[in-house]
Amino acid sequence: MAGRGPRRYGRGVQLISPIRLIAATGLVAAATACGSVTSSTAAPSASPPSTSASASAAPRPVDKVIVFVVENHSLAQMQAGMPRTYAFAKRHSYATNYSAIQHPSLPNYIAIAAGSTLGVNDDANPSAHRLTGSNVFRQARRQHRTARTYADAMPHRCALTNAGTYAVRHNPWTYFTPDRAACRRNDVPATRLAHDAATGTLPNLGFVIPDVIHDAHDGTLAQADAWISSRIASLTAGPDWRSGRLAIVVTADEDDHSAGNKVLTVVATRGQHRRVVTTPLNHYSLTGFLEDVIGAKHLRHARTAPSLTKAFGVSVG
Repeated sequence: MAGRGPRRYGRGVQLISPIRLIAATGLVAAATACGSVTSSTAAPSASPPSTSASASAAPRPVDKVIVFVVENHSLAQMQAGMPRTYAFAKRHSYATNYSAIQHPSLPNYIAIAAGSTLGVNDDANPSAHRLTGSNVFRQARRQHRTARTYADAMPHRCALTNAGTYAVRHNPWTYFTPDRAACRRNDVPATRLAHDAATGTLPNLGFVIPDVIHDAHDGTLAQADAWISSRIASLTAGPDWRSGRLAIVVTADEDDHSAGNKVLTVVATRGQHRRVVTTPLNHYSLTGFLEDVIGAKHLRHARTAPSLTKAFGVSVG
């Protein structure tokens, strides 16, 4: 009878002892976990997946945010003229009732960074506006978080004047004189973004500032769409996005005076799917969101602005 053992095993598992059956099942399960057994040969699981394994795969709260800023186009213009970026917005979430603060450009950038325009109402260089008030970059450092600006076409770190297609008025960190040392360390060329995205070293607070061609100020919305969507692709391929810890924001500094300053604003996380937010929001709401991500108190008008964090249902760390 001992010589017939293999035939019994091949005819039915009912002839295998309980101990041998348990051992064999464990080997199959281990091989399946390692990927060495295909779905056609693997034995059915004897029990459902553990809750701890399922929980570990859930996206973590957001503790990093990257902000892209387009120039001088309305909600409708961006929807029509930036199809790749708008497709990304529709896959995740975007606002249809989001307003810039005023005109021209610079006051809006200062508003996002500081929760107030701080009295700025023109596009003059930092030499004309030596701002000293607190801002989200300084808040990030005080919260022991990282901050970085990626500025397209900037000739050197924290450049304080226009150069070629680089516009300093679109780079708000340069205007805060007490932060100049930190600006020189962390206000870097946009070419660094791809490296930081791929290596999971994006900052907790990041701004991506296209040059005046790629932000549609002097170029077209199609050019802005191509440049921004390609950077978004590098972000979503990286570990910060895949882990669920990264939020990607796309907004515009202002419209072209044609739509009551309503602009397209995208707030995308890996856990957001096809959400359209109609809550009235503005750049001060964005200030508050940045502060929520870095764990800081709200500055100035951000204290009373509608919560972008709640409107988009983002869980922040």
